[in-house]
Amino acid sequence: MSLAGKVALVTGSSQGIGQGIVLRLAQAGADVVINYRSHPEGAEETLEKVKAIGGQCYLAKCAHPQGHTIQADLGSVDQVRALIAESIHHFGKLDILVNNAGIEKHAPFWGVTEADYDAVLNVNLKGVFFATQAFVQHLLETQRPGKVINISSVHEDLPFPNFTAYCVSKGGMKMLTRNLAVELGPLGITVNNVAPGAIATPINSQLLNNPDKLGALLTNIPLGRLGQPQDVAALVAFLASSEADYITGSTFFVDGGLLWNYQEQ
Repeated sequence: MSLAGKVALVTGSSQGIGQGIVLRLAQAGADVVINYRSHPEGAEETLEKVKAIGGQCYLAKCAHPQGHTIQADLGSVDQVRALIAESIHHFGKLDILVNNAGIEKHAPFWGVTEADYDAVLNVNLKGVFFATQAFVQHLLETQRPGKVINISSVHEDLPFPNFTAYCVSKGGMKMLTRNLAVELGPLGITVNNVAPGAIATPINSQLLNNPDKLGALLTNIPLGRLGQPQDVAALVAFLASSEADYITGSTFFVDGGLLWNYQEQ
């Protein structure tokens, strides 16, 4: 499964799942754009890891992957458009867009502020909408096919009390994916969702350090463990490859069986 000659942009890739996706795509031979909002040190760490991959990708004949970091807040449409433009300027093209950046805000529904609601929806849905639009415009201008892979969540289907704005954003992403798959399919552009469950990343550090909460969660996961970023990244790499050319409009859950076994504690 080679991505040699392809260029991929992964939003929110300075740590966690995004960083794992960048490294997996680079291992398959893709050049990668590493996007960050407020952690340049994480983006530089990701870039150094890309450089270290060198020629040690999964296929002996794949090219040495190149990386490039770009700061942009996905909650700003102007910055989203600039991110796509700079990515294209640096590498000459884009073939793969992974909409990974996302945020969440914890609050009971009656306590959610307008500012927090806007922050979540702007990054998780509005940013995805306009990043994808700018990417598609580039593909139309260059008359090429492309791949859009959205990092959704089990919470596009599974209710999550005290995170209503987050669930709304992921539910919107689910419908965006289905609609764009139909609209963009005739252009050779596929659009799919990868929906992680509980993944061991820095954003879940409090959970990882709380044995009681972690134990309760693990009882809901039939495979009995948290996922790792590479569990998500492997599926993204497949969907980005030519082996997935006939797959579009689908959501793929990477959750150890959590979705169909979850009970709110």
